Amino acid sequence: MYKIAVLGDYDSIYGFATLGLDTFPVTDPAEAVKKLHQLGSSEYAVIYMTEGLAAKIEHEIEKYKEQTLPAIILIPGVSGNTGKGIEGVKKSVEQAVGSDILFSN
Repeated sequence: MYKIAVLGDYDSIYGFATLGLDTFPVTDPAEAVKKLHQLGSSEYAVIYMTEGLAAKIEHEIEKYKEQTLPAIILIPGVSGNTGKGIEGVKKSVEQAVGSDILFSN
């Protein structure tokens, strides 16, 4: 059975544990890369990551873009929303549907 992980600073992710998700508080980029690769090569199908942390290790996240699993989904942290998470979901939808469904005149 696949699992779901959440990576980011403690204040941003601790609430996800109440939902039954595995939380991994990480702020150091080197430690985050190590944890990402560890989770990516194990039974985790989805890895939520705070946008702030993802910005520090974008080059490593790119390595997972072409893989089916794990899906890496960016979420806002307590420091705010950068828009990267929404942008990523929008690109995925455009790729799947073939059009920008959020475009309005």
